[in-house]
Amino acid sequence: MLSFGASMFFTDYSIGAVELARTLESRGFESLWAPEHSHIPLTRKSPFPGGGDLPKKYYDTMDPFVTLTAAAVATTRLKIGTGVCLVAQRDPIQTAKLVASIDQVSGGRFLFGVGNGWNQDELEDHGVAFADRHKVARERIEAMKVIWTKSKPEYQGEFVQFGPMMTWPKPVQKPHPPVIVGGAFPYSARRAIRYGDGWIPQAKRGTYEEIAELIPEFRKMASAAGRNPDEIEITVWGPKQEVDLMKRYEDLGVSRIVFSLESEPADKLGSVLDGWEKVMRAANA
Repeated sequence: MLSFGASMFFTDYSIGAVELARTLESRGFESLWAPEHSHIPLTRKSPFPGGGDLPKKYYDTMDPFVTLTAAAVATTRLKIGTGVCLVAQRDPIQTAKLVASIDQVSGGRFLFGVGNGWNQDELEDHGVAFADRHKVARERIEAMKVIWTKSKPEYQGEFVQFGPMMTWPKPVQKPHPPVIVGGAFPYSARRAIRYGDGWIPQAKRGTYEEIAELIPEFRKMASAAGRNPDEIEITVWGPKQEVDLMKRYEDLGVSRIVFSLESEPADKLGSVLDGWEKVMRAANA
């Protein structure tokens, strides 16, 4: 049975996180996801992966941990996830506490979607060289896992170093909330296999037309690396609204579908939610 979730860039002109979370939960959706950008520099060394001009919502999006906490408090079953948290731009000690805290507040409903970032200027403003972002992100995730699982964690890497410390709370979920790695095939697939509990591929990217064609290859990659592919949960991002495609995903072992909602008021989202609810119920009939 496929789970279905929605993602939104929450802004001061979109539906609020509380209202959307309650709406999603009442309709039977599984999860709500929020992306992040700390800021958008006016220079642009990196082209927007979606092509064309960067949409306004990227400049305006709120902090995901704030909006998702509000969503968690307003619901009882809905899972909440970062889609994605740019860990290379965040302090790992403080982010580990944020993740553990939101997992506590939500009663263990947090999904830690992570990504390494595409915006060179944004990364550089955080003191991270673009070429180093993948290793920086990996070390910060490794360090956070130690913080979540050890009573006196310490970590010594190239980019992250700290001696023994004491920090609580620890997450509700054990050993920690699932780390779900987002990005394009094959590079993010390799990162998910190396240190992730799940993988978030886009349904379509410039290098492929439909991720369903590549999922068998991902599973082979996982097995070759010594991972059980069944233990790496796959979340497909932004697929076509087609029942047959959903059934194909399920046959391929996909666990979750996440569709994107525009940053709009509630009265403009009803028909989109109606369409996805219909697809969800048909796919899971």
